[in-house]
Amino acid sequence: MLLPIRTNIMPRRTPYINYALIAANALIFLLEYQRNPGTGHLEFRPWVLQFMLTVERPQLWQFVSYAFLHGGIMHIVGNMFFLYLFGNNVNDKLGNIGYLSFYLAGAVFSGIGHMLIGGGNVLGASGAVAAVTGAYLVLFPQTLITVLYWFIFIGTMELPAMYFIAFKLIIWDNLIEPRFAPPVAVAYGAHIAGYAFGIAAMVGLLATHILSGSNYDMWAMIKRWNRRRLYRDVVSSGYDPYTGRTKTRQIKVKEVIKSAAEQQKEEQTRQLRSEIRNRMVQRNLAGAAELYLELLAQDSNQILPRQQLLDIANQLAGDNRHAEAAQAYEQFLTHYRTYQYAEQVELMLGIIYSRYLKQPEPATKHLEAAAKKLSDPDQLKMCREEIAHLQG
Repeated sequence: MLLPIRTNIMPRRTPYINYALIAANALIFLLEYQRNPGTGHLEFRPWVLQFMLTVERPQLWQFVSYAFLHGGIMHIVGNMFFLYLFGNNVNDKLGNIGYLSFYLAGAVFSGIGHMLIGGGNVLGASGAVAAVTGAYLVLFPQTLITVLYWFIFIGTMELPAMYFIAFKLIIWDNLIEPRFAPPVAVAYGAHIAGYAFGIAAMVGLLATHILSGSNYDMWAMIKRWNRRRLYRDVVSSGYDPYTGRTKTRQIKVKEVIKSAAEQQKEEQTRQLRSEIRNRMVQRNLAGAAELYLELLAQDSNQILPRQQLLDIANQLAGDNRHAEAAQAYEQFLTHYRTYQYAEQVELMLGIIYSRYLKQPEPATKHLEAAAKKLSDPDQLKMCREEIAHLQG
């Protein structure tokens, strides 16, 4: 038995919609049941049948309402646990309105998939939760999931999300195990449809740049794989990508030595970037910041992915390494000017220049840029006071 119990990343913002969905499911579950006066057993209240997804004569509202009903305590506990485990970070990535729309769409598509394969009446959030889990697979495939296992021994291990979700939750639980296990009342079709919708929707949003991506999501991995494939095809045809020639030529010793030195430098750069990524995954921001400074010392043109660079800049500022933090923030604003919270980075950089580096000109420039876009009253007040102090 394998049970995921936590991931190694936390949302940066409170996932209010995910918490609200969990609360709504729990509340509706408490309202679903009544005690039969004759037998004393718990049974559905009559209104529940109107909101299940009935395959004979489905109503439009049932494609959403069925996902808020559950058939027992283990049913709702299992679904809400997985929704909490994977939904918090997906909520953070999509935003509250985007996440709510995605979740409800996942319920609808899961219901449609269930009906297309000829399933019976159905209730439960598992299809929508499967869509959320599929989205997590695309957005955070390289994160680690801590898995509790018990066979002969009981223990935990960490597995990459890409492999655990793809092979355990999708393939094994929904395609392989049902062939050998006794028949159970599980809507496997809704699960598969939910996973398919979640994966396809996220890949589509990333590919069209509607949703901002990173170097670590599945779309970035697909693009890197395609570049490697194209490179292998070109090289195997006899083309030399360094010279543009298809025929071999004599190479001077000096060129070989130069090429070897460049290759060594490139390898060192790749290792540093890989180690920075590993430190970020481990949430060792101090170690990642040290490696970032080492990377810049080796090649000042190196640029980290947006969130990595911002986290490292914040870490340097928190460590009172103000000159290094200013350099990182400047690099961030140069390459990620369209970041949705760029004005807060401008504010932070202006304060560092003003209070710690005593450089009024760049401080004024960044503070005035921040003041034009800041919407938070407290931040705007602080920004204006700092500008007044510089001008006074």
